[in-house]
Amino acid sequence: MKKVQHMVVVKFKSGQEAKAGPLLAALAELPKKIGGILYYAGGPYKSPEGLNQGYTHGFLFTFENALARDLYLAHTEHLKVVSAYLPTIESVLSFDFEE
Repeated sequence: MKKVQHMVVVKFKSGQEAKAGPLLAALAELPKKIGGILYYAGGPYKSPEGLNQGYTHGFLFTFENALARDLYLAHTEHLKVVSAYLPTIESVLSFDFEE
């Protein structure tokens, strides 16, 4: 089975940017709580290219396979993070690919 890279970028609502640090910290805890996650990294946009289209933060999870990703998406710990932070986010882009 192929590994799955799960990339997500977010744009916070005006006045909600301070939620970025706590969101990334909450996401960093998920590999300890959910099986099948091989890697996590996240942080603010830092490229000089300027091609972020207003998205300010991003993160990446590497999953063992598509089944591990699917279990993560439905896992209660992931859903807790989504419900806590999604109201602070104006826009989110998620893109997965296999390798």
